[in-house]
Amino acid sequence: MAILDQKTHLFFSLVLCFLISLSPISSLSTVAISKTSNQTLVCALISSSSFPQQSSLNCTSFPQGIQIPLNPSVSFSGIVGGNGFLCGLTSSYSSSTSIMVCWRFSHNGTNLSYKRIYLGPLITNLDSGNSHICGIVNNRLECWQWHEFNSSNTSLITSNLAVGEDFVCGLLASGQIQCLGSFRNVTDTIPSGNYSEIASGSQHACAISKNNSLECWGNMVGEKPIGQFKSLALGDNRSCALKINGTVVCWGETGFGLPSSLSEERFETLEAKQDIFCGIVTANYSLFCWGNDIFNSNPAVFNGVQVVPGPCTTSCPCARLPNYETFCGQGLMVCQHCDRPESGVNPPIVNGSGPSPPPPLPPQPTPTPSQTSGRSGLWSRRNVTFLVVGCVGSLMMLSVLVILFFKYCKIRGCRVHDSGRLDEAGSPPQQGSQTSRVQDQQDTPQPPALEKRLSQLISIGNGGHLEEFSLQVLLQVTNNFSDEHKIGSGSFGSVYHATLEDGREVAIKRAEASASSSYAGGTKYRQEDKDNAFLNELEFLSRLNHKNLVRLLGYCEDNNERVLIFEYMNNGTLHDHLHRLESSPLMSWAGRIKVALDAARGIEYLHEYAVPAVIHRDIKSSNILLDATWNAKVSDFGLSLMGPQDDETHLSMRAAGTVGYMDPEYYRLQQLTTKSDVYSFGVMLLELLSGYKAIHKNENRVPRNVVDFVVPYIVQDEIHRVLDRRVPPPTPFEIESVAYVGYLAADCTTLEGRDRPTMTQVVNMLERALQACLATPILSRSNTDDSST
Repeated sequence: MAILDQKTHLFFSLVLCFLISLSPISSLSTVAISKTSNQTLVCALISSSSFPQQSSLNCTSFPQGIQIPLNPSVSFSGIVGGNGFLCGLTSSYSSSTSIMVCWRFSHNGTNLSYKRIYLGPLITNLDSGNSHICGIVNNRLECWQWHEFNSSNTSLITSNLAVGEDFVCGLLASGQIQCLGSFRNVTDTIPSGNYSEIASGSQHACAISKNNSLECWGNMVGEKPIGQFKSLALGDNRSCALKINGTVVCWGETGFGLPSSLSEERFETLEAKQDIFCGIVTANYSLFCWGNDIFNSNPAVFNGVQVVPGPCTTSCPCARLPNYETFCGQGLMVCQHCDRPESGVNPPIVNGSGPSPPPPLPPQPTPTPSQTSGRSGLWSRRNVTFLVVGCVGSLMMLSVLVILFFKYCKIRGCRVHDSGRLDEAGSPPQQGSQTSRVQDQQDTPQPPALEKRLSQLISIGNGGHLEEFSLQVLLQVTNNFSDEHKIGSGSFGSVYHATLEDGREVAIKRAEASASSSYAGGTKYRQEDKDNAFLNELEFLSRLNHKNLVRLLGYCEDNNERVLIFEYMNNGTLHDHLHRLESSPLMSWAGRIKVALDAARGIEYLHEYAVPAVIHRDIKSSNILLDATWNAKVSDFGLSLMGPQDDETHLSMRAAGTVGYMDPEYYRLQQLTTKSDVYSFGVMLLELLSGYKAIHKNENRVPRNVVDFVVPYIVQDEIHRVLDRRVPPPTPFEIESVAYVGYLAADCTTLEGRDRPTMTQVVNMLERALQACLATPILSRSNTDDSST
C-alpha cells in the first residue's frame, strides 16, 4: 500500500508539472480599480526600490479621501477591486500557497475594514466584478463574496477568468468558453470556437480568438471594432481593446472613445471597472487612466514610476518580457501577450528555461501535428478522463454511504441528545438545568432505559469487540477508586490510572452516580446527563477506529456504576503541557504543530469518514491526550452527537460545551454543524501559539478571551508579539510556518461558520506548515503540491 501511495503521489506530481507547462498566462492583474458612489481608487503594483524583485502596493484616490494602510515590505502577486473593496493576493511558489486580503470602505473612504478571506493552495487566476471575486485553485473555480453561486460541480474553467454582474466566464483547457451564473444574456449566448483571452463588463463579454479577431456577446453597447487584438478591458456599457501594435481602441455609450492625447501611445496591458479604464505604457511602464473628466484631462496616475506590467509566473505560453528580472524573483517571469495567430505561437517557456525572443517577435515555424497534439489534445483527453472517473467514483461512493446510513438508522434509529450544559465538563450544572432531546423526523418512541440501550448496543455488534470488566476487578486495581489513583476529570466523572493483572496500563473513567435518581430539580437531570454521556462514549468509540482517537478497551455497568476503560496515555493532556507543567518536551514549534496535526486528523475522521458523521462538541486542549511517543489523540466523547442527516445542514440544539471554546454562532443560533468543532479547534491552535488559556486574565486581572486578544495581532502580521515565550523564538525557517498556523487559527475562529475551513482543509494546511517548519532550507514545489493524508 505504501508503494502504491508513492506511485500515486508521483503520478499526480507529474500530471501537475504537465499542467503547469501547458498553463496559459495567469489572469492575475497588477492594476485594480475600485469605485464608490463619488470616488475612484486606483491601485497598482510598483517595482520596489527598497525590496528588489518585490512589488509593493500603491494606491491613490480621485478625489482624495480613501487611505489604504499598506506595508511596503509585503509583496503582492495580484490585485483586484470592485464596488467599495480592494483585494490583494500574495503567493509563495516555493510552498504553493496563496493568501488573499481585502480592504472594504464606504463611499467617502471612512469605515475602512481589513479581512483576510483566503489562505490555502496557490491561486493561479483571479478576477473580480463590481461585487464578486473568483479564482482558480487546483484547476477548480472558487468564488468569494458570492454565497449563492456554487460552481463546484459545473465548472471546467482552467484559466482567463472574467467576472461580470452575476456571471463568470473563462476558458477551458481546449480554448472553448464556458460562462456560469444567473445572467442569461451572457451565459446562454456563448460563441463557439477556440479563444486565447476573455474579458467581461457588468453585462457583456468579449473574447479574442486564436487568430486574434474579436467576438462579443451579451448586452454590449456600441459596435465592436474590426482588426487583430491581443488584450481586452470591459466596463459598464464601455469597452476597450489592445491592438497587435500596442495601440488602444475604445467603443461604447455616448460615443465613448480613447482620449486623443493617448491615441498614439503603446500599452502593455489594460484594466477597467465601470466607467474607468487604465493601461500600462510599454515605453516606461507608467500608468495612465481615462473615462471621466478627471482622468481625461490628466491621464497620468503613476507617471515616472515603474508599474509591474504583468503577474510574475512560473511559465510563459509565448514570450517573456525582456526585462522581467526587474520585477520578479528567481525562477519567475513576466509574460507578454500572445499576439500572433496560433501557428506562430512559441512553445511554452517554463521556469526561465529556453531562449526569450526579444520584441519584435520573428516568425516561427509551424509546429508539427505531434507537437500540437502533445500540448492541447493530450491535455484535453486527460482532463476529461480524470473528470469523468472522479465524478463516477464520487457518485458511487456517495451512494454506498447513503445506503449504509439508512441501514444504520433502520436498525437503531437516528436520535441525538443534548446535555444543555455550558459549564466546564465535569463540573456541576446549575439548578434547574434540563436535558433537551432532538428526535429524527420519524415519530420514534422515547429513549429506552439505560440497561436496555446498553444491551441493544452490544447485541447489534457495535460493542462486540469490547471487554466487559467486573466492578470487583476495577475496585481492586484502583484501591476502591482512591484519590491517589485519580488523574483527572471527564465529561461525566473522574478518571483513574491503574494497572491490570495482565500488566496493561489503563485509564478508568467512572461516572459519579447519585444515590438516587428521584431527587428533585438539577440532581435528577444531572444523573440523566451522565447516563447519556456514558452511553455516548461507549456508543461512538465502539464503532470508531483511528490512530488519533483514544482507544476504548471495555466497560463496566453494575447497578449505579457506569465505568469505561481506555488505553492509558502516558504523557497526559495537552492542557497540562501548555499551562501547568514547569518544563515540557513540547517546547518546539515543530512539536506543537505536530500535535495540532494529529488532533486535526482525528477530528477530520469524525467529520468526514465516520458513518454517520460525529460532531465532538467539546474540542479543547484538556481533551487532547499524548501517548508515550507524543502522538496526540482526541478523547472525551460524552457530549458528541451524530451530524446532520439527509439534506439538513445543521442540528437545532441547545448549546453545550466549554466556555471559551464554544462556537459563538452555535451558542447564538443554537444551530450545530461540524464548523462548531472547527471553531473550538481554532481556539486550541491559539493556545498552542500563544501559551494563553482560552479564558485567562490580563495584566489587570480582568478575564480575557484568547481569540479577542491574539487574532488582531495575527491579522496585522504581528504574531511575533503574542507567541509563547516559553518556546525558543522561531528560526527563519520556522517563522513562516508559525505565521501560517496563526492565519489558519484566525480563519477557524471567524464568527460565521460558512467562512471557516473544513477539517480536511485544516489538515492539509497543517501538513504544509509542518513540512515547511522541518524543511532546511526551503521546500521545493514538489514537496508541497500533494497534502493528502
